[in-house]
Amino acid sequence: MTPRGIALFVVAWFAAAGCAVAQVAKDGPHVPIGGDGAIPARATRLPASASQGAMVIGNTHPAAIVEYAGRSLRVTPYGSFAFGIGRDATGEAVLRIRQPASDWIEHRIAIVPRDWPIERIDGVPPATVNPPKAIADRIAREQALVSAVRTRDDERVGFAQHFIRPVEGRVSGRFGNQRVYNGTPKSPHSGMDIAAPNGTQVKAPADGVISFADGDLYLTGGTVVLDHGHGISSNFLHLSRIDVKVGDTVKQGDVIGAVGATGRATGPHLHWGMNWFDVRIDPLLVLERGQ
Repeated sequence: MTPRGIALFVVAWFAAAGCAVAQVAKDGPHVPIGGDGAIPARATRLPASASQGAMVIGNTHPAAIVEYAGRSLRVTPYGSFAFGIGRDATGEAVLRIRQPASDWIEHRIAIVPRDWPIERIDGVPPATVNPPKAIADRIAREQALVSAVRTRDDERVGFAQHFIRPVEGRVSGRFGNQRVYNGTPKSPHSGMDIAAPNGTQVKAPADGVISFADGDLYLTGGTVVLDHGHGISSNFLHLSRIDVKVGDTVKQGDVIGAVGATGRATGPHLHWGMNWFDVRIDPLLVLERGQ
């Protein structure tokens, strides 16, 4: 997507979604601050509210400084930026934005809570639920490798596309639901499970670069991480086949692998997870944003 395309997408999305606009300067996006020759301000566009697990795209002056959750957010040449709302976030998401020749302005987004049902999954290999120390150490090492690639902050702009499903099928597991494996409570589900036959092609939901690819992780089996830029990434788990390698640039719709049941899985399906850095976000909400 070109920079102009990103700008048009952001404007169209806010109009379609009926999002509130936080005006930095009245009368629209190009009101001078100060006297003659001053750098013009631009309206900052943010939704009035966002659900737990949402990816939020905002727009402001391209030279603005945007801060959220202790991070300075990357801003595109057309003023777009992105961040994620965590599953357990409550209250308000507070951003601080400073445009050229202006003071810091605080923007608040109401966080909409969600219900998190309990999912009980039986028949999982016991060693994947309560692993012995040697396996637990392996799992920790592997998870650290995946966490490391999520620290990337590329300038690429795949995050601003209308995401597509990586595979068609029934949604068999939803983001955020509390998981109970073989009767043992575990962490909430970190993504969206899509049931599909073994070997079904998995396609890139948006443009990006492959930042991780390994066919044999203990819990997640065949695992691929696709970086969409600005800290937004997708991960694809339990793959039976991986068709990409680290460093590959892929376009939306490119085949990256195939559905499988590797790792901790009771049957063939794709686990599609998404992150904003270390914050897990809901792929289903990202899909709905583009509808």
